[in-house]
Amino acid sequence: MEVRGHDFKDKQLGHAIPYGIYDLTAEEGWVSIGITSDTAQFAVNTIISWWEHLGRERYPHARTLTITADSGGSNNPRTRLWRHELQRLADTTGLSVRVCHFRPHIEVEQDRAPTVQLRQPQLARQATGEPRSRRQPDRLHHDQHRPEGLRQLDDRSYERGIEITDDQLAAVNITRDTFHGDWNYTITPSLAQS
Repeated sequence: MEVRGHDFKDKQLGHAIPYGIYDLTAEEGWVSIGITSDTAQFAVNTIISWWEHLGRERYPHARTLTITADSGGSNNPRTRLWRHELQRLADTTGLSVRVCHFRPHIEVEQDRAPTVQLRQPQLARQATGEPRSRRQPDRLHHDQHRPEGLRQLDDRSYERGIEITDDQLAAVNITRDTFHGDWNYTITPSLAQS
């Protein structure tokens, strides 16, 4: 069976970009399928969608959202846009966002993540040999064991290369941990939002 090993855009089918979270407490995943670019905005919108549709009701007394994430792609800790978007997440939800990044090139294990785990799901392995496309998410949804598995197609347009200024970065309300503060930090809602 022939499948594509990389996410190159097909002229007829387009492409599907998965970004998911895994709620360890509920043992449940949430995946958004994007159609433009894997950016920090797309990643944070996936988290916000999960919070608005499931998390807020499931955890009504939550004050902190803990995210474990790999250190690459849209949630790279060195990316200015990632930190800027996490500030938007904190401001939108009113939650403090605690982030713990795994070292680069470390495989993420579910039992080590405290609350919500962010990673690029290996959806291509669950496909049936067809190219991933905008039509594929429904098919993948039916292949999941949980009805809450794959949830939404995100057809918004996400631009690559958005520049975050020094002033915008300075406005991120970040507190770095003493242990590897570049990988472990908390972003709290801005004073204007509290």
